[in-house]
Amino acid sequence: MQRRQFVHSLAGGLAMPAESSAVIGATAVPAAAAATEDEALAYASASELQAQMANGTLSAERLVRACLANIEAIDRNGPQLRSIIELNADALPLAAALDVERRDKGPRGPLHGLPVLIKDNIATADRMQTTAGSLALMGAQAPRDAHLVARLRAAGAVILGKTNLSEWANIRSTRSTSGWSARGGLTRNPSALDRNTSGSSAGSAAAVAAGLAPLAVGTETDGSIVSPASICGLVGFKPTLGLVSRDGVVPIAHNQDTPGPMARSVAEAALLLGVLAGPDARDAATRKAPSNVNYVLQLDANALRGARLGVVRSAFSGNDRIDPIYERALELLQARGAVLVDPVALPPPERYAESELTVLLYELKANLDAYLAEFGQGSAVRTLADVIAFNEQHRFREMPHFSQELLVRAQALGGLKSRAYLDALANNLRWSRREGIDLALRKHRLDALVAPTGGPAWLTDTINGDHHGASFSTPAAVAGYPHLTVPAGYVNGLPLGLSFVGTAWSDARVLSLGHAYEQASRHWREPSFPATLQIEA
Repeated sequence: MQRRQFVHSLAGGLAMPAESSAVIGATAVPAAAAATEDEALAYASASELQAQMANGTLSAERLVRACLANIEAIDRNGPQLRSIIELNADALPLAAALDVERRDKGPRGPLHGLPVLIKDNIATADRMQTTAGSLALMGAQAPRDAHLVARLRAAGAVILGKTNLSEWANIRSTRSTSGWSARGGLTRNPSALDRNTSGSSAGSAAAVAAGLAPLAVGTETDGSIVSPASICGLVGFKPTLGLVSRDGVVPIAHNQDTPGPMARSVAEAALLLGVLAGPDARDAATRKAPSNVNYVLQLDANALRGARLGVVRSAFSGNDRIDPIYERALELLQARGAVLVDPVALPPPERYAESELTVLLYELKANLDAYLAEFGQGSAVRTLADVIAFNEQHRFREMPHFSQELLVRAQALGGLKSRAYLDALANNLRWSRREGIDLALRKHRLDALVAPTGGPAWLTDTINGDHHGASFSTPAAVAGYPHLTVPAGYVNGLPLGLSFVGTAWSDARVLSLGHAYEQASRHWREPSFPATLQIEA
């Protein structure tokens, strides 16, 4: 079934949630015609939508209504993606107020009137919950907006809702099912509903891929932006650690956590990043963050000319149906003027796999308790120990598929002055930065590294948990360096992403390289929501 059928099936009622007609300017539009226009708006770019609002052919209120109609048809009904965990009850009034503001004063900022979805681990001081997908945080009332949410509002964005995620950003169990949370259920992949979305920013990826909103914010500790973006056929950007504030974000590890944009093009991701990025007194890691940078203006369709890119062959899968797609991507990079250094070696992630988890668990215990002390008011929990106890008490609802052994391990650890923690952190930085990415870039005089982001989406399996293949997320995640994934093609209808990774604060350069590849390749396409793949023998 195609999007048109889902939207039109609800055109007489649920597609228009507040009334049976929509308004663009002063023109009333019947519900059936509005459904057709909703479909047209679903995959319009942020710049196209802004242009329509600027010339008066589209209002923010009408755009939000269209998004809500699509959500009703696609997320709540039809394929039932379950990508959105909660809608903002104030979205329509906020959009209407922004229309008045545009008319009277002009646009507030670069996102004026644009709907943006944010992951349900980012605090908002409104009527929405911030739960990280856990029932333990239901009832918590955020005392204030997260720093990035305040920046979104200042730029004129309409916070449309919160997206589903892998519960607790996938730090609960080694046998988790990505995209599942006790509060939101299982997020489904728009490219094949029985395939996984990866995680933990599963809902942000699925919603944007399905055309439910033009932009979304995800968060990453290791792979949680780039993996679901790649698997859902999107652009996902994990910025340099400290470029975007983590204030008000349910934490795992301050040495790896970062929010970042998810969109259908590099230009849209760059637009959103320019709003999110900037220093914040509450997050010491942002001291060096540049502010008021227009990343869109720094994009260059010719950025690949003369660029030296290192090919990380160890990230290739060896699958003879997948690797040729990436070989064609490399050929295109060369055709557009890039100089490929092939291969370039990085230390195997096994050098720091154990120490990475050690750091994550130590920091989780310290960081989560601090977050809950401020943002957990009104919920049943104030500490990690409380969360563990809550899950045990509500085991039937919280742990039907997998347990919480990682939370238990974290709770048993000491503080951040422990020798085991300090040694693990030093090991991480040695092999990911000094003798990893930075050494490779310096030795071969590279602008960036390129590699497959990962494999295609796997079949969801709530008994055995995730069974994903190779991933290139770990080096940049542990180093805290920028990582961009861009659609690179499809295998049997499942998207694949190509990664561009640079050193600290090379975000603009990485985005520009990815943009140049994207403009030359144009691999993004609209999903069709099949129940399963039809694979010919």
